[in-house]
Amino acid sequence: MENEKVFAMKLSRVYPLLVQKAERKGRTEDEVKQVIFWLTGYDEAGLQRQLKEDVSYGDFFEQAPAFHPNSALIRGVVCGVRVENVENPLMQKIRYLDKLVDELAKGKPMEKILRK
Repeated sequence: MENEKVFAMKLSRVYPLLVQKAERKGRTEDEVKQVIFWLTGYDEAGLQRQLKEDVSYGDFFEQAPAFHPNSALIRGVVCGVRVENVENPLMQKIRYLDKLVDELAKGKPMEKILRK
């Protein structure tokens, strides 16, 4: 049931929180976008369209143009849960983004965040 609440949240409410988290640690909105684009395959126009259409967070990930194949390399703990062990595929994608934004906020170099 908790998953359903997360899936139903509006992207337009979550996105600013992701940006704020990064900005509090001296990172930029453009860097958050870079992480989102890498992970989901969206571009600027696609992200803005999703924000304008006020899609749910779950739909944002389900409609992602091209989820990055290297996303499976994302490992670690977010909210006390290992992202690689999340069973629900949609929730795992959401946790991947959480983890990437955490790494960004912790000052990790973009090259490492994007698993290059």
